[in-house]
Amino acid sequence: MRRSLIRWSLFLLAAAVFSLPLVSWAQLTKADLDSRLKMESHVGNITGHAKDGAADYHRYCEGCHGVRGDGNGEVAQWFDPPNFPKPRDFQLGIFKCRSTPTGTLPTDQDLYDAISRGFDRSGMPIWNTFTKQERVDLVAWVKHFSPRFVSEKPGTAIQIPPEPEVTAERVKAGREVFARVQCWKCHGVTGEANGPSASTLQDDLGRPIAAFNFTEGSRPKCGDTDQDIYRIFMTGLDGTPMPSFADNIKPDEAWDLVFYLRSLMREPSKEKAIAQQLGLKPVDPNAPAPTQ
Repeated sequence: MRRSLIRWSLFLLAAAVFSLPLVSWAQLTKADLDSRLKMESHVGNITGHAKDGAADYHRYCEGCHGVRGDGNGEVAQWFDPPNFPKPRDFQLGIFKCRSTPTGTLPTDQDLYDAISRGFDRSGMPIWNTFTKQERVDLVAWVKHFSPRFVSEKPGTAIQIPPEPEVTAERVKAGREVFARVQCWKCHGVTGEANGPSASTLQDDLGRPIAAFNFTEGSRPKCGDTDQDIYRIFMTGLDGTPMPSFADNIKPDEAWDLVFYLRSLMREPSKEKAIAQQLGLKPVDPNAPAPTQ
């Protein structure tokens, strides 16, 4: 009996000791967030203040992204990847849509654009009902969730060269780039997100994620201009299987790829008309790898 009491006492002591770091961690987490309440953002000539964005975040964003910006809001449990991705965990400081190189922080303008644009095929709507000042304040509030914005500076935005004229040669060359860097493995040979790797894709947190379907008519995640699509190739979508191709394709080749992808999209375009005139067929995965 005495031995049992001693064992039970030791168990309670161990439980108490091991629970201390957890309590301290929770307190430190709140203190850590509070230490960044003076976070600012700068978009154009507007300065945002984290504290001024708190009320709008609490009312409109907290239900999905959570009180502490960890993506665990009350309604996050109803998000069902891959077709309905989980809310972003702002504490990680990892963002898909950036103008900056892979692995670096986005600029304040990048975060502002994401809030303003929203994301198709997700629970993130367009928040253009906010004033510019309110959006810039929200950017500062989003930044305050991650210590990365204290210890690191945003990357330098990549330079996008002028868009060349669309030609048949460029559309055909884009098809070759699509084959060479094996875009078809995820996006499929016709761009329908049905490639051999599509069903296995996961984000960095191990959750299923869907490749973009170019044929269904929805907007690309990070914007639908040619420049937006070019930028995705060269920055990648951090936190996802979509890498940066900055070291694999040249700027001219990136433009060629933009034009070829336009030919796969549902919307009428000059690129689509050219591909139809050429009778351009989908890439053949079994063909010999094209040489650079």
